Amino acid sequence: MTDLGARLKEARLAKGLSLDDLQEVTKIQKRYLVGIEEGNYSIMPGSFYVRAFIKQYAEAVGLDPEEVLASYQKDIPGVQQEEVVQAYTQNTRRRRIASSSSNKVLEMMPMLIAALFIIVIIVVSWYLFQQKANNNLPPENEQQNEAQEVQIDNNKGVADKKEQDDKDNEEQAEEQKPVEEEEPVEEVKQVVTQTEVNGLDVLFEVTGTTELKIRTEIVEQSSWVAFRNTQGIDHLGKEYFQGQSAEYDATEDGYVRIRLGRQAAVKVFVNDEEITSPSNEYTQNYIIKLAQQQ
Repeated sequence: MTDLGARLKEARLAKGLSLDDLQEVTKIQKRYLVGIEEGNYSIMPGSFYVRAFIKQYAEAVGLDPEEVLASYQKDIPGVQQEEVVQAYTQNTRRRRIASSSSNKVLEMMPMLIAALFIIVIIVVSWYLFQQKANNNLPPENEQQNEAQEVQIDNNKGVADKKEQDDKDNEEQAEEQKPVEEEEPVEEVKQVVTQTEVNGLDVLFEVTGTTELKIRTEIVEQSSWVAFRNTQGIDHLGKEYFQGQSAEYDATEDGYVRIRLGRQAAVKVFVNDEEITSPSNEYTQNYIIKLAQQQ
């Protein structure tokens, strides 16, 4: 390792840079960096590149490249004139090639723009022509749809009109239909008429009903009630006394004979209508008949 290589390596380590880091910064291949530190310049492409790489190395590690080159000039191989001319020629050729390519692109740019513009005009014109042609074509499907809609509307209109006519005719018929007057139903009321008083017998006639239901209530002592039908048979063979109520349905016979003991203390009801006798006899017979049974 030369003094130059040792100084550069020391500066690199002081910066905390590895050879890989330095390669990333300088874009110089790692093997060339190792050659610079070891003073092995024979692996370099040429003397011109040795000075250039040392200068880049020194700048990367914070050293003054001109001072480094001046201080260690004797350790650095001299640059031959041919190498300088060759490097200059190569750089000039590269610049010319790049310039020529750029010039060709610039020369072709107006032509490319013009061609692109023409293509856009053609595409837009074709699109507008197609739109206009489509608008001028008769919309066959739309016409069919409109015709179907018109037919449906007509059919619906006819159906609605027929339905409305039928409804109007029904309403008119209802209005013209004579109103049947309901005959008033006469409410038939029961009437109990006293027809005759013959000694102990008091006769009653019942009209306005088809039922003959008798109910008696004994309200005082020494009173009693007994029922007989058309056959003269005592009702159940029994008499009823004070505090007892009796009921007897004589509808089937249409006749009933009630014998009252102390009749003033007995209440008699025909179909829930109370009847009384004009006689003051102690014992009396109430003979009650339905009018239709006479």
